Amino acid sequence: MSDATSRYLDDLAVGDNFTSSTYEITADEIIAFASQFDPQPFHTDEIAAQNTFFAGLAASGWHTASLTMKLLVASFPVAHGIVGAGGDIAWPSATRPGDILHVDSTVLKITPSRSKPQGMVQVESLTKNQHGEIRQRLVANQVVPRRDH
Repeated sequence: MSDATSRYLDDLAVGDNFTSSTYEITADEIIAFASQFDPQPFHTDEIAAQNTFFAGLAASGWHTASLTMKLLVASFPVAHGIVGAGGDIAWPSATRPGDILHVDSTVLKITPSRSKPQGMVQVESLTKNQHGEIRQRLVANQVVPRRDH
C-alpha cells in the first residue's frame, strides 16, 4: 500500500472504523488448509465431522485468523504494514463452508510512544459472515509509525 493512502499514528482517532471487502470460504479450502496445518476430522472430513462437537465441517480457527489477516491488510491502511504486538483472539462460532466473511475494525485506544517515532494502537476486529454472525473476535495491539516530520 502506498504512503498516499496509508495511515500513520497521527491520522488515526479512537472510534475510527474500517470495513473490509468480502471473502467466500469453500469446503475445499477448509479441508486443504486443515490437512496441512490443523489435521483434525472436523476440519478435514465432511462425513466424520458430522459426529463431532461441530456437527459438520468447520474451518480451523487458524484458517479464519489467516483470512482475517488477508482482509485486514487491504482494509486497515497502516503505513509500512500491520505489525502486531500481542492481543486476544476468540472464535465464538465456527466458520463454515459458504460463509462470506468480512472484517469490521474499530480503533479502541491510541498510545503514542514517548521515546520512539511510533505508538501503540489497540484495534478490535470482528470477522463476520453474511448473516452478521461473529466468527472471530480479535483485539490486537499494533505498532503504528508517526508521520515523518
